Amino acid sequence: MDLGLKGKWALVCAASKGLGKGCAMALAGEGANVVITARGAEALEATRAQLRALPGAGEVRAVAGDIATAEGRAAALAACPQVDILINNAGGPPAGDFREWTREHWIQALEMNMLAPIEMIKATVDAMAERGFGRVVNITSAAVKMPYDGLGLSNGARTGLTGFVAGLARQPKLASRNVTINNLLPGPFDTERLRSNTSATAKKSGQTFEAVWEARRGVNPTRRFGDSAEFGAMCAFICSVHTGYMTGQNVLMDGGVYPGTL
Repeated sequence: MDLGLKGKWALVCAASKGLGKGCAMALAGEGANVVITARGAEALEATRAQLRALPGAGEVRAVAGDIATAEGRAAALAACPQVDILINNAGGPPAGDFREWTREHWIQALEMNMLAPIEMIKATVDAMAERGFGRVVNITSAAVKMPYDGLGLSNGARTGLTGFVAGLARQPKLASRNVTINNLLPGPFDTERLRSNTSATAKKSGQTFEAVWEARRGVNPTRRFGDSAEFGAMCAFICSVHTGYMTGQNVLMDGGVYPGTL
């Protein structure tokens, strides 16, 4: 299937590794021009080299910066001649007990996982509407549908973004102009973050990393974790010319862990 993305400009946040990188790889593989941003310059440059090497890839630009800051957002936007596709993504806040979190912890979580995506959307969607095409995909979390104990900062901030998007995506001045805004909700994927969380759990419980890893993998109906390539493929499809009639949706990718009907 031709996704119709050749020549489009995509801005992918937190794209140096993990799920953001998977999305950037998929979009570049479809012929889109891609601007990637992340805080770590070395990993970002390595990813840019990989993207450029993909057959049929368009132009690839890399901008090191923190998307949670006004300066980081401005630099990323300045590197992209026009944003046809916006992939909002950022690392999740740390786990812990809410009794130990200060107001500053909450503000940091909101800045990264709610307010920064909203600012990026604000900076791009009206121009998308003027051109008659736009795709925004927010990488949130399966926790939006099934909150995780100990991840209250993430649960709260990402759910706030989801509520905001639910209203914005249905504005006729965007939806009628072929601008869609959807959320992609990852469950357990084999990423550095999952491995870090697993290590922390193992240390706290006195178990080995392997024991905790296998136990968590075993409760997934697929008996495995997801990989960034399949996540990226789903993201690219949501960004395609074939999804103009889908907006304001939460697309869950968790291997069947979530037990609900809806």
